[in-house]
Amino acid sequence: MNIKFGTDGIRGPVESEITPEVCLRIGHAAGIVLKEMGWGTVLIGKDTRVSGYMLESALQAGFIAAGVNVRLLGPLPTPGVAYLTKSLRGQFGIVISASHNDYLDNGIKLFTGNGEKISKEVEQKIEKLLKGDLKPVPTAELGKARRFDESGARYIEFCKSTVPAELSFESLRIVLDCAHGACYKVSPSIFEELGAEVITLGTSPDGFNINRDCGSTNPAKVQEEVMKQRADFGVALDGDGDRVVIIDQNGTVLDGDDIMYILAFANPNRTGPWSGLIGTQMSNLGFEEGIRKLGYQFKRAEVGDKYVSQMLRKEGWFLGGEPSGHIICRDLVSTGDGTIAALKVISSLLMLEKNPAEILSNYSKMPQVNISVDVVNKDILSDPSILKFIKEVESDLTVGRVLVRPSGTESKIRVMVESDSESTAKKYAEDIAGMFAS
Repeated sequence: MNIKFGTDGIRGPVESEITPEVCLRIGHAAGIVLKEMGWGTVLIGKDTRVSGYMLESALQAGFIAAGVNVRLLGPLPTPGVAYLTKSLRGQFGIVISASHNDYLDNGIKLFTGNGEKISKEVEQKIEKLLKGDLKPVPTAELGKARRFDESGARYIEFCKSTVPAELSFESLRIVLDCAHGACYKVSPSIFEELGAEVITLGTSPDGFNINRDCGSTNPAKVQEEVMKQRADFGVALDGDGDRVVIIDQNGTVLDGDDIMYILAFANPNRTGPWSGLIGTQMSNLGFEEGIRKLGYQFKRAEVGDKYVSQMLRKEGWFLGGEPSGHIICRDLVSTGDGTIAALKVISSLLMLEKNPAEILSNYSKMPQVNISVDVVNKDILSDPSILKFIKEVESDLTVGRVLVRPSGTESKIRVMVESDSESTAKKYAEDIAGMFAS
């Protein structure tokens, strides 16, 4: 099997790529690697896709065949699984999810015992084993599986503990969209137990409606409800809970850059772990300039929250993220956590006694246009004529950036153009996208 890890684990259509047979082998191969690394137990969580039960069974069979014990967590946000791998000590975490994709896709994300996504070296070891024969351990050495029913409660208490004890959300009305995904039970409870009046959207999963016209990639319903309910905030999570966008009381959507700017602005410290921030190649140039004016260093990682996490660890810094809404508050968690990012933003605004618009008025974004193009083969990006055209566009831009890359999670090419003129950015982005569509 030629199975490859992408920017966020392994992901693809269930009917053709992420099949039970594939998951059985992934579980078996990963189990062998985990045992070599000294781990004997794996935690398996999932989102609400209809394929989750099927793939969960296949994965656990693979791990058991490798002699690894399995704890089944049930539906739980990706960051919740990451938290439990660290909290329960000596465990390894697996999440069955395709994040913001629709129900036809599914995927597998792996976390080490410290709650961080596995390294490229570990991925390569698993990929190598998948190409060969895999045999079960002797019967007496097979692993065992059991349910772990406390996972949701533990994650709820952890999230609440990140809010300062002197703060209460009792005065707040919050619209919360859980994208019919893994957060549908835990996140409403978190905000309610902190005292907020919570108006929920996207909390009725049926296996097929995850991310459908809702969540962080489709925040229009939250915007509408915030205005209708005269709410203080809207919070839109994605299907596995590692992304978030926030809507202010005026219906304005705050993306990952805005969220990080608020957190950076609210932090009184500019030294040590708080001396710098990590963005990605997608982070807006205006955001970078604004962060530097606040007194921080700023560096860019490759696109993907695991690369942000790796660079944060390398630099020894606490805050990083992506415009898409992956926010890593490394002083609290080891991976992107949409619920905790939202809690931290709301807490910061309460302590500052400011609204988002007041803070965000201190920096201006450069016009940025993003286009995704469906392709049959992402290798088209290496076509000489396309590469030549991209270089021509780059040379024509006096101010701005061009980023053209294959999606790490879908069969798409992502085109991003920044310019001091929105019309210029739009024209060049459409021109480049047209090269792939033709």
